[in-house]
Amino acid sequence: MKRTALTLACTTLLAACSPSQAPPQQAAAPVAAPAPTPPALSSGIDLQYVDAGMRAQDDFYRHVNGKWLDTFEIPADKPGYGSFTKVFDATQEQLRSLIDQAAKAAPGADADQQKIGDLYNSYMDEARLEELGAKPLMQDFAAIDALKDKQDIAALMGDLTKWTSQPGSFGPSGTSLPFVSFVHQDNKDSTKYVIDFEQSGIGLPDRDYYLKDDDAKLKQMRIAYLAHVEKMLSLAGDKDAAKNAKDIVALETELAKAQWTKVELRDPVKAYNKIEIAKLGTLAPGFDWKAYLAAADIADKVDYVIVGQPTYLTQFAKILGHTSLPTWKAYFRWHVLNDYARYLSKPFVDENFAFNGTTLNGTPQDQPRWKKGISLVSAQLGEALGKVYVGSNFPPESKARVEALVNNLLAAFKADIDTLDWMGPETKQAAQAKLAKIAVKIGYPDTWRDYSKFTVAKDDLVGNVKHGNTFEYERNIAKLGQPIDRGEWGMTPQTINAEYNPEMNSIEFPAAILQPPFFDAKADDAVNYGAIGAVIGHEISHGFDDQGAQYDGDGNLRDWWTKDDHEKFAAKTKALVDEYNAFEAPPGYHVNGQLTLGENIADNSGLAIAYKAYKIATAAKPAPVIDGFSGEQRLYLGFAQVWRGKYRDNFAIQRIKTDPHSPPQFRANGTVVNQPGFYQAFDIKEGDKMYRAPDQRVIMW
Repeated sequence: MKRTALTLACTTLLAACSPSQAPPQQAAAPVAAPAPTPPALSSGIDLQYVDAGMRAQDDFYRHVNGKWLDTFEIPADKPGYGSFTKVFDATQEQLRSLIDQAAKAAPGADADQQKIGDLYNSYMDEARLEELGAKPLMQDFAAIDALKDKQDIAALMGDLTKWTSQPGSFGPSGTSLPFVSFVHQDNKDSTKYVIDFEQSGIGLPDRDYYLKDDDAKLKQMRIAYLAHVEKMLSLAGDKDAAKNAKDIVALETELAKAQWTKVELRDPVKAYNKIEIAKLGTLAPGFDWKAYLAAADIADKVDYVIVGQPTYLTQFAKILGHTSLPTWKAYFRWHVLNDYARYLSKPFVDENFAFNGTTLNGTPQDQPRWKKGISLVSAQLGEALGKVYVGSNFPPESKARVEALVNNLLAAFKADIDTLDWMGPETKQAAQAKLAKIAVKIGYPDTWRDYSKFTVAKDDLVGNVKHGNTFEYERNIAKLGQPIDRGEWGMTPQTINAEYNPEMNSIEFPAAILQPPFFDAKADDAVNYGAIGAVIGHEISHGFDDQGAQYDGDGNLRDWWTKDDHEKFAAKTKALVDEYNAFEAPPGYHVNGQLTLGENIADNSGLAIAYKAYKIATAAKPAPVIDGFSGEQRLYLGFAQVWRGKYRDNFAIQRIKTDPHSPPQFRANGTVVNQPGFYQAFDIKEGDKMYRAPDQRVIMW
């Protein structure tokens, strides 16, 4: 995007004057070369998108982004577009160059680079995939079809869990199984790794897609899903595809009814259910836990597990008991196919996108294959690719500048804790102790992951993905019984995101997010404090939101608040829930203030602390006026332009149903209306649409 900057010219006039007739015995004094004048820093604000017809005082988000919102067209291969997408696209181009080099590497090159190249080439070899069709999954289908009794389902699930989903360092992904198991820190003993069980197993984004009969759009998607399952099964050679599709959707609907809602899933205390291995049978009778644990390579490695949703597991066992074996076989065949369709021949890829891309998200066109290939490599060999990416795209000076910014934010939090009206002295002391223990991770890990056990073949894409998923699963299982690796990252350096991990009590900021508009090395501090500063503050504040505040400084789920402080905090958060519940987008779909509460707390807290940290950074030297804006104004402008974004309607509905973050316009306007500094910076007065009376502002920090 074009950036408009007013350059402040600082010209140094130098005159070297020596006498025209110097005494012969004197030599002319040497004149030191002038130090180069540093380039003037830009404002970092996209002035070209400012809508002068909308006052900042009436709709700040539209004032900053109005021209972009009116003219920008979401690319045909995307369900939405915003700052994260912009940075993702830029990073994809950077990664493409690196992967192209690896793909052309001669035999005998660096082992990780060879694997990157071979994995990418196996994805790009479309002729080979067309030749294979669904053959790479036929052995797996045969194993499912060979089930002779429902008692054998447990062992099948234990085997499938190793390669149908890809458990990450801090949680699972994939929907292949009715429940998933993954390695995690014990929430109440953060010195131990343990196995967590979580609900899963439905093909639509959320239980509401199955259960909400009063929502015409969701009902339409449910009908389309049934047709999609039937078509995919037909492509794979299922002669009873129509019947099996109906049975599968009916089974998934039963699982959906048993699942906890997204709001219920936010309660870490309710989700912590420590159960001895020997007692799992009483929780889900009829399921062969011994066979499952053995097949999943968990047996004898742990004495207990943590069950996230025990009522779901109990109901799953009942569903297992009354559902026929042929229906379960069809269900597992479908979910294996659904997970791997993107790695098969074109008919599968096209139908997979037609539903998941177009029907669910409204995206008319699939991404170019090279982009999807890069995403695959980044997911499977993330740190190997990240190591090369960092060497090419993340200079040490950027890391140093962000570290200084983080230090100012931590200092602002430290000072602010003692002023909070919703914490008493005892809780404040514990909060200070927790803040002091936060581990800060910027850019990339200190130790890179070892991929020597991950095998890659140039001509076996499905096999490569299975190997990658199994490698990651086994890497995590190997942690059981070992000390906690507090240096491990939950994201790769090329990830466009940031994270707070309550069990680790750590914050992570991958190298790739440290690009404009989040972080602009050529811009004045103000916009960076409003952008990446607010993001950093956002993540730190997660340690003190309605979920993170339930963990202590060592990462243990422990109540360290007084009863009175809990009540004061609850009053603050209720007001925030009410504020966001009133927001509506798209029409007919309101933000769920309870689902988005943690992120809304973090948005409001992060911006408030970023403002205070900026004041610390500029205490010795007032900020200049750039592009006609004061430093304080540029900070809020930088915040609003970070949340510039547009969604297609179906994708917006999916986000409302599943995403704990509010839509972008509300992340901007819903946050700034609670900030006293915003009112001062833009002279917001009673009668302005952005005005909220002081007693109506929710001030967390």
